[in-house]
Amino acid sequence: MPETSPASGSSAAGSATTGSSTTDGSVTGSPTTGSSTTGSPTTGSPTTGSSAVGGSVTAADVEYAVRLAVDTLRGAEAPDWDAKAGGLEWDCWETVEHLADDLFSYAAQLGPRNPPSDTHVPFVWSRARPGGPANVVLADRAAGPAGLLQVLEACGALLAAVVRTTPPTVRSHHVFGAADPEGFAAMGVVETLVHLHDVAGGLGLAWTPDAALCDRVLARLFPDAPADTPRWPTLLWATGRTDLPDRPRPTRWRWYGAPAHERRP
Repeated sequence: MPETSPASGSSAAGSATTGSSTTDGSVTGSPTTGSSTTGSPTTGSPTTGSSAVGGSVTAADVEYAVRLAVDTLRGAEAPDWDAKAGGLEWDCWETVEHLADDLFSYAAQLGPRNPPSDTHVPFVWSRARPGGPANVVLADRAAGPAGLLQVLEACGALLAAVVRTTPPTVRSHHVFGAADPEGFAAMGVVETLVHLHDVAGGLGLAWTPDAALCDRVLARLFPDAPADTPRWPTLLWATGRTDLPDRPRPTRWRWYGAPAHERRP
């Protein structure tokens, strides 16, 4: 499952300065970087080329976010995959592996006939090196960057398929509270958008996802986020990565994967 590092979520709430390395369900945050890789806005929806503001987060949003991420990374010219990913302690290769593992793990949580209500599905997580992310999913380095991106695509497709076929009444464990399929879809989108920000910082790539997609996941997972600020910087702010005008970045943060009427403070 997703891990914490300095500036990431702890098992109870996200910490942008003090998190320890534990297996939990939050995006790993960046302690120092904001939106340092803005470029041409990436726009469009999975099917129409434009993304409407508002509405539910869907399996198509997961597919769309992963496709944008893969296309961006595939377009890199001879990238240094051993470079640090933004402000993280992991390199860019490890961070993409971690993202793929996030997507796989969210799919796995929804997969059993009776999803677990109090724990993660008991895969064995392992680290390729001390201090690296603890993953179930690892990419064969011999396959090169193309193989790494195939692993990312495959894990994104798994999550999208499971979200698409799981009844909305299903709930499964997450460290921040039980989540429904839409909640897991939204988590997968946030993982993708925010970790691509980290990786883009290390590879020197432009990465500015479309505002409507950011708006949907903010509304679904971050009910306390400001609604009157630009959507992509606000998502980075909500995950402890940057400041907003008159709003310093949070030192602790979390998301809410349960539907609004089931949320607990």
